[in-house]
Amino acid sequence: MTTRPRASLRRILDDLGSTVLDVAASPGGLDTEVTGVHIYDPLDELMLPSGGILLGVGVEGAEHICDLLEAAKAGSGIVVKQPVAVDERVRAKVLETGVALLGLTRAASWSQVAALLRSLLAEGDLTEAGQSPPDDLFSLANALCALLDAPITIEDRSSRVLAFSGRQDEADPGRIATVLGRQVPESYQRMLDEQGWFRKIYQNPGPVYIPLTESLPRVAIAVRSGDEILGSIWAAVREPLSKQREWALIDAAKIVALHLLRQRVGADTRRRLQADLLSTVLEGGKDAAEAAGRLGVASERLCVLAAQLADDQIDAAQSESSRQRFCDALALHVGAIHPKAAAALVGSVAYAVLPMHASGEEEARAVRVAQSFLSRVGPRHNANIGVGRLAADLGEVARSRADADRSLRVLRSRGVSGQVAGYSDVHFEALLLRLGDLAAAEEQTPTGPFQRLLRYDAEHGTELAATLRAYLDSFGDVNAAAAAVHVHSNTFRYRLRRLTEISGLDLADPEARLAAMLMMRIFGQRH
Repeated sequence: MTTRPRASLRRILDDLGSTVLDVAASPGGLDTEVTGVHIYDPLDELMLPSGGILLGVGVEGAEHICDLLEAAKAGSGIVVKQPVAVDERVRAKVLETGVALLGLTRAASWSQVAALLRSLLAEGDLTEAGQSPPDDLFSLANALCALLDAPITIEDRSSRVLAFSGRQDEADPGRIATVLGRQVPESYQRMLDEQGWFRKIYQNPGPVYIPLTESLPRVAIAVRSGDEILGSIWAAVREPLSKQREWALIDAAKIVALHLLRQRVGADTRRRLQADLLSTVLEGGKDAAEAAGRLGVASERLCVLAAQLADDQIDAAQSESSRQRFCDALALHVGAIHPKAAAALVGSVAYAVLPMHASGEEEARAVRVAQSFLSRVGPRHNANIGVGRLAADLGEVARSRADADRSLRVLRSRGVSGQVAGYSDVHFEALLLRLGDLAAAEEQTPTGPFQRLLRYDAEHGTELAATLRAYLDSFGDVNAAAAAVHVHSNTFRYRLRRLTEISGLDLADPEARLAAMLMMRIFGQRH
């Protein structure tokens, strides 16, 4: 496979159109090669690589824009929110640095534009050796837009936008929201589904005209490979298509189908390669540095995140698809925070390697990043995330990965979901689980007073072990312990006397109490 040349600034602007980005000031030509997307952080030293696009989050005013242009003169462009303050000083600085100044529509979020730009740069990165790169989906969408004289979106089976044409600003607010979010709004999807339009589109071999009351009509056609539905093409129109344009849409659907099949193979190859490289980094061996270099991830001050869906589906294919979408979302989230982060699916766990700035609270910040991610994916992905301790370099990444795995296991053992745990916060629980593993591996069983209680309960049908557990959990408060097991306090005191007689346990001895509590935890006798 060969690497496809990076997109130029002009191509990105042509694909996105004025719906998202507009040129506020240009140094002249816009054919500068774009190498990546980076987010400006005023608290960090700016080290923008050649050709990078810098997202100027929170930057406004001519003076600040000039300062940012000077600092980013190695880049291809900077993006600030509209309205952009452009005066003679700004124009002069644009000409001096050769960096284009772009305005982002206020309706878009920074995470949205970061996702849009990264998807454009990633489009068609891999192709067969010796072949020219095929036209990408954005080019196909723009070509179809010209043929049909209508804004186009190409979507997958879940109504996620894979590509879109220019001229989206000619459509309606629903279409603009779809493009900005790269996803058809849920309310719009539900309306189309309830009215049976998806069923008609997937059952009909040709285009389907969809009259809408509060927005422009749509014409949609399913994209097929044999009997399999790969996605759909949508055009925002003002009237039904002519026969000639219908045939153009049918032919375009066949081309898009070939592209999606080719893209699926390429995506699977990239994901396998990404997973193999990240696995090598996580092992922290002699090949970790080379793998980190190929992935483009940082090699110092890293935290590992281990994320896992809490509710795998019964259908294996559907479960794998859900895990992959979850991992893709995690990769996008950490990539927006730091350009040298990476994520990949290894087995059923999505791992992310997140570079951290020196602050003394790196693990706590990584926990906040994970919490922010779960709050964003929310009800779509019911998951837990474990966070490892800071790794000073690649040699310590394996330890951070083990920490993250153990933190994730603690959350699973609690039976919770939608939670994040840093290793420092669950250290003792993780140690107890490891002790339980050791005891199981060596086929060890309870001994001493606790073992005698378990044997007596098994032989007589009593619950003296549960009585002891309630007593210890309540710090010796008999009334609270009795309430926990739903008996009268006098009954509880009688049971307490019986268990001390039978087991020989001295409840006044702190060492004996600790031993009993550890026995319950290690051998599973707990709530």
